[in-house]
Amino acid sequence: MKALLVRDIKLAFRAGGGFGLGLAFFLIVTVLVPFSVGPQQALLGSIAPGVLWLGALLACLLSLDRLLALDFEDGTLDLLVTSPLPLEGAVSVKALAHWITTGLPLVLAAPVLGVLLNLPPAGFGWLVASLALGTPALSVIGTFGAALTVGIKRGGLLLSLLVLPLYVPTLIFGAEAARRGALGLDPATPLLMLAGITFATVGLMPFASAAVLRMGLR
Repeated sequence: MKALLVRDIKLAFRAGGGFGLGLAFFLIVTVLVPFSVGPQQALLGSIAPGVLWLGALLACLLSLDRLLALDFEDGTLDLLVTSPLPLEGAVSVKALAHWITTGLPLVLAAPVLGVLLNLPPAGFGWLVASLALGTPALSVIGTFGAALTVGIKRGGLLLSLLVLPLYVPTLIFGAEAARRGALGLDPATPLLMLAGITFATVGLMPFASAAVLRMGLR
């Protein structure tokens, strides 16, 4: 599994679909928002948690269509299905590699971009905590969507349509936790809900993804 993880991380950097693309999109969204809503600092500060969370969600979505497609094209996916390694474990490793190359950089960059949106100082820690807790769910759910659309030519749009509704609960509770933290309110409830979503997806989605891949590759 360690070798598979290292391989996927290297491929993500070489293909250009992970670290750089996600961060660039995240930065573009953050920079464009003040141009669209105006330079009012109070308004920017109030919408900053939601904007940053939405930008992170869409940035994670960008590289999902390449998550399993490259392995399907070169035959690696067929080898994984027939190898002694449990397919659920292989899918989990791919989701982890996606989070390391896409989700983790977004978590680290969020406080810097929060300054551009005049995020209140009290909200920086809670923003990072909510993203660190919620972005793994985005990668795991995205892996399930990639498994559903693997082998479909130009399935990127279909993947987005399938995955975005599943992302909504994570977005709601993640943005709410960051918003409450920025306002000095107690963010415990949305953080607990976010943790529940993440743990449930991490525990269940790999089995669903593996089952979908087995059916799709028969």
